[in-house]
Amino acid sequence: MEAERERLLRAARRLIIKVGTATVTGAQGELCLERVEPIVRSIAALMKEGRQVVLVSSGAVGLGRGWLGLHRSRLNDLVTKQACAAVGQGLLMDAYKRLFAKWDIKIAQVLLTEEDFTNWGRYSNLQHTMEKLIGFGVLPIVNENDTVSTAELESVAAGSRVAAFSDNDRLAALVMSGLEADALVLLTNVDGLLRRESQSGEAADVIPLVSEVTPELMALGAGPSASGRGGMRTKLEAAAIAMNCGGTAMIANGNIADALDRIFAGERIGTAFLPAKRMRGKRRWIAYAAGVRGRVVVDAGAHRAITQGKASLLASGIVRVENHFASMDVVSIVDADGREFALGIANCASGEAEKFSGKKSSRGARDAAPAPVLVTRDNIVLLQKS
Repeated sequence: MEAERERLLRAARRLIIKVGTATVTGAQGELCLERVEPIVRSIAALMKEGRQVVLVSSGAVGLGRGWLGLHRSRLNDLVTKQACAAVGQGLLMDAYKRLFAKWDIKIAQVLLTEEDFTNWGRYSNLQHTMEKLIGFGVLPIVNENDTVSTAELESVAAGSRVAAFSDNDRLAALVMSGLEADALVLLTNVDGLLRRESQSGEAADVIPLVSEVTPELMALGAGPSASGRGGMRTKLEAAAIAMNCGGTAMIANGNIADALDRIFAGERIGTAFLPAKRMRGKRRWIAYAAGVRGRVVVDAGAHRAITQGKASLLASGIVRVENHFASMDVVSIVDADGREFALGIANCASGEAEKFSGKKSSRGARDAAPAPVLVTRDNIVLLQKS
């Protein structure tokens, strides 16, 4: 697998590189040139080689806090965070403009909200714009629009559905998915995914290769860092998305000056996540980016037909509608015990589906209207197999 890792990273042409707040900023909220300048130099070198790069950069809130002279404790207030983001985003882009100008690289600011991913039309427009920027040889620099969006700034309530992105790790993975990039690199302040420290007190070592993100592996993920909002768990979630998009993911230490050079030279550094079977097109959007608007409970027959066969979901297989939805909304499909096993795009609104829920067609009722197909098979994504 080491040889496969080297081959994939050497051959990767389209790259998504994400840098976190702890890499971009110093303790007082200042831009850390010691760490950022080598990353800029490496990205410039990769682009000169003919590779296409998108940079996803955190740091706006931290830079804004430093510029305003606020203590970190003030960031407990959401509106203060948004104000800091408004100040810091301009500082961040100005710094990148100056740094990349030294290498004759033009940059573009791309600020995104959750709706840019959960709405299929906006998602498609985003893809087209990013493709055009890349075609012009411009480096897109992506961040969440924290000034108007709270998806990343707010804590996600326990038990609630994960937002399209609640941190820049997941945002970077969704950008990779939309652009069908070859590799995702998450630069952080640790050397990679670490094993648990031994009871003897020995330091934990880096796990070099991962072929599957298991629950046991997820358990190694820690919470958010002091300066950032993600943590190792969100990086593992992002890596899993990248793998299912058919790409290679890397978690590496952004404090190492030549980390990017070594990664794409195929050297053993950080933790590599090898690609799994690629989930394509709209199905990938349904699985990872789409906002779930409705929820339907299906009977045992519909559950079996969807999970064990290749059936569509008929409205007659619905036991009840628990959350209302419109046509073309993404709905959660759950079994009689409330376990979500699939997502899909609804062909009709919930009111229409409810008219036929639980009504099986009768051979004698020739004039009875057939139950509509609520979700066609091509628009169903299984989350678990029974």
